[in-house]
Amino acid sequence: MLLAAASLALALPAAAQSSRAMSSAWAKALCAAWNEDETLTARLVESGWVKNDAGRGFKTMQIWRADCQGSERVEMRIALKQDKAQCVAAGAATAQALDPGSDYRMWAETPRWREMGAGEYGPMRAMMFGRLNFEGPKMEAMGNMVPFESFLLLVGKVAGDWGTCP
Repeated sequence: MLLAAASLALALPAAAQSSRAMSSAWAKALCAAWNEDETLTARLVESGWVKNDAGRGFKTMQIWRADCQGSERVEMRIALKQDKAQCVAAGAATAQALDPGSDYRMWAETPRWREMGAGEYGPMRAMMFGRLNFEGPKMEAMGNMVPFESFLLLVGKVAGDWGTCP
């Protein structure tokens, strides 16, 4: 596992490695990491998650650090591509209105993102104890806890400066 994380960090461009966590550049690195994660790319197709896209051809996921007042939100767009749930775009949030039946918004304070990214606890505990705020199709999310946990772990694998707000 450590070797895979080290390999991922080496594969990322230097600019992405030194970017502030949850900045636009960091989101692009998260997108690349998503596409390398078999749990996300395969299981979210198997469960039908990726097809619930409000007829747009993609799902939007917005995330941000709650303790970084006024900082940008970042988003990822996930689409069915080559039979995989792939991240096809990422960066600063551009979607003004999200579809509550297909899209996701998640926010937490920086220490909580770091704890989830380190695998200290998974999404169920994070939401139960209010460590991760979440909006979106809750039943769909509940049926995809394993991929959701993989996503939270990616947050910890993608290099970034967590000390300063984006």
